[in-house]
Amino acid sequence: PTPPRHSTRRQRQMCIRDSVNSATAQFFINLRDNDFLDHGTRDFGYAVFGEVVDGMDVVDAIAAVATGNTGGHQDVPVEAVTIVEVTIDD
Repeated sequence: PTPPRHSTRRQRQMCIRDSVNSATAQFFINLRDNDFLDHGTRDFGYAVFGEVVDGMDVVDAIAAVATGNTGGHQDVPVEAVTIVEVTIDD
């Protein structure tokens, strides 16, 4: 069977490093469909644990901030972005 797609816009996924079990501290929100993040020949893919159901305009505004390279990381915000409040719906 074909695994479900986990890489569509709005989904929140755990970040993994060099191991399948390394997703412990960071997450990201997909700004567009990213098929390469799904399970495949490369690895097990990224775990989806949520979806933005309201406020995607805020996510898009965060995505529009100026970015640069710092501390060995690329395409990170030049100025810190702080998420002040999150509401979790059951």
